Parts: sequence; C-alpha cells; structure tokens
Amino acid sequence: MTRRAFSVAIFARHRGAVLLVRHRRLGTWLPVGGEIEAGETPLEAAARELREETGLAGTFPAGLGVDGTPPGLIGYEEHPAGSKGLHMNFAFVADVASRDLVPCDEWTEARWLEDASGLECPANVRQLVPIALAAPGSGG
Repeated sequence: MTRRAFSVAIFARHRGAVLLVRHRRLGTWLPVGGEIEAGETPLEAAARELREETGLAGTFPAGLGVDGTPPGLIGYEEHPAGSKGLHMNFAFVADVASRDLVPCDEWTEARWLEDASGLECPANVRQLVPIALAAPGSGG
C-alpha cells in the first residue's frame, strides 16, 4: 500500500508576487511546505513550515472559504511525493512582511514570481499561483 500523509503548501505572498523554491530532492519548483506533524492543525503546520523553510512569519488572511475553514486556506489537492508516497495537501496563502529568506536545506534556489508560466513546476502549482495572488488580504 502506498504511504499517505497530510501535508501543507504555503504560497508566501509579498507585494504582488509569490515565493516558489526549487525543491532539492524533487528538482522542481514548489511552494514551501511539508507534512503535518502529530497533534498539529493544518494552519499550525503551515505557520511552522513557513518559518522553518524561509525564516518568515506569515499572516494568513481570513474569509477565503466557507465558514469553519482555516484562515489562508485556498485549496486542497493530492499529489505523489516520490518516496514519501501520496501527499494529501492543504494549500495556504500567507502574507509576509519581507522577501528576506533564511536559506534552508530543503531548497536550492528561491524566486518571487508574479506567475508561474514557463516554470518547471507541477500543474497544480501553476494553477494555485494566480489563486494565491488574487486572494483577499494585504499581499505583503
């Protein structure tokens, strides 16, 4: 049976651009993120992963979904994560105050983008970038 894990992806947003990183293990462009740890909510995992992988603190805008959804939630999708199995992934947008990143061993390169067209990334990432940019909030 394929391993399954809940995960989060965080589209950090600042002044009309979102952050994507070149994932070291997978060799493709992705938002920062990772697996939800035992006892965490998806929102708690999103805040933790954003801080661990970039050094940034995010503000997750409220009012993006139906009543009861966590602030910043812009979607849910599932994708294969190589040797880690299937990721059942909560996608968030978070407004950040700066583009100053603390390097992390999870990624090799980082870019702030206004769109992901032409970038080597999964289709779901290309689809979520404009949703993250259009979501209400401060935009950084």
